[in-house]
Amino acid sequence: MRQTLLRIRLDAFWSTEPIEGITSIGVGYLLLAWTLFGLGWLLWRRLSPQRSEPQAATAVETATITSSIVFWSVVAGFLLAVPRWAAASFPNGIPVYGYGFMLLVGFCVGGWLGAQRAKQAGFNGELVWDAAMWIFFGGILGARLFYLMQYHERVFANKQGFDLLKAAVNLPDGGLVFYGGLILAAVAYLVFCKTRKLDPLHFADVLVPSVFIGLAFGRIGCLLNGCCYGDRCELPWAITFPANSVPFNAMLSRGFLAPDAVATFPMHPSQIYSSINALVLVVLTSCYFRYRHHDGSVLALGWFLYPISRFTIEFLRGDELGQLNTSLTISQWVSIGMLAAWVPFYAYLTLHNRKSISLGVANDSASVSPA
Repeated sequence: MRQTLLRIRLDAFWSTEPIEGITSIGVGYLLLAWTLFGLGWLLWRRLSPQRSEPQAATAVETATITSSIVFWSVVAGFLLAVPRWAAASFPNGIPVYGYGFMLLVGFCVGGWLGAQRAKQAGFNGELVWDAAMWIFFGGILGARLFYLMQYHERVFANKQGFDLLKAAVNLPDGGLVFYGGLILAAVAYLVFCKTRKLDPLHFADVLVPSVFIGLAFGRIGCLLNGCCYGDRCELPWAITFPANSVPFNAMLSRGFLAPDAVATFPMHPSQIYSSINALVLVVLTSCYFRYRHHDGSVLALGWFLYPISRFTIEFLRGDELGQLNTSLTISQWVSIGMLAAWVPFYAYLTLHNRKSISLGVANDSASVSPA
C-alpha cells in the first residue's frame, strides 16, 4: 500500500529531493508535463486525418483552447511566484494521495472510452463527459454518505464541533462504499437524462462499461489506501499491511494482533480480486454492446453480473462484519436487493421489446398497399 504517491514541492521549483522518504517533485515539472501534453493534444487535433468538423465546431474548439491557455497561463504565473506564505503553509509539499489519483485516472479512462463508444452509437461524445461529471460527483457523495451511515460510530467517535465535519470529509483515511455511490449516481444520471432529453436506457448501454472501468481503477486505489482489505489467507499471493495502516489498526483493535506486531497476518488481496472482476465485466459489457438486442440490454447484463460477483468476493473480505443477525455483510444484503430489483427490470425490458416489435410489424403491414 502507499497512501501518498508523491508530494508536490512549493519551496523548490525543479527539486526532486524526497520528503520524509516520499518521492517529491517540484511544481515546475508538472507545468512542463502539462504544457507538453497540451501541445501534443493540439497538434493531434489539427493533423488528425479523420478531422472533418464544421466551422461552428472549429470555432468552439478554438475558443475552448484559448480559454484553457489563458487559465493555465494565470496558474503558471501564480506558481512561478509562489508567495512565501504558501510554501510555509505546506512545508512538506502538497500530498498526492494514491486513492484519489486512481479515482481520477479511472474517471479519465472511462470517460474517454465512453466517448468513443458514444460516437459509435450516434451520440455526441461530449455528452459522455457531461454525464460523467454528474455521475462522478453524485457517486462520490453517495459513497461517502453510505460509508458514514455504516461506520458512523467509528468515524465520529470522540469527535465534537468542527472535528465532526472534518471527520465526515476525511477521504484520505478511506471511506467510500461503491453501492452507496451507485445508488446516488443512478439518481444523478436520471436527472441528467431528463434535463438533456435523452433515452436513459439507450445512453446507459454506452456508459455501463465505463462505470466498471472506473471501479477497476478505484479498487487499485483501495489497495494503495489499505481499505476494503481481505480476510486471513494462506495462499502464495497473500499480502500483508504495515503498522499504522487501516487493516493493521482494525486487526489490532479486534485483538487479532499483538501490540508489538510490525505488520498484519497474510490477507486476501481482495482489492485486486475486485479490480480483476471489474475488468472482466468491462470486457463482457463492451463485447455485448455490439450484439445487444434492445436498449437497456447492456445495463441489464451489468446489473445482473455485478451483484453476483460482489456477493461472492465479500466472503473473502475482512473489513465488514455480518448484519441483521446474520453472517452476511451489508454489501451482500444490497447485492440480494439488486438482484431482486433486476427481475422486474428485466421483465419490463422484455415486455417493452416485444411491444416495440409488435408495433413495428403492425406499422409495416399498414404501409403495404393491398394487391
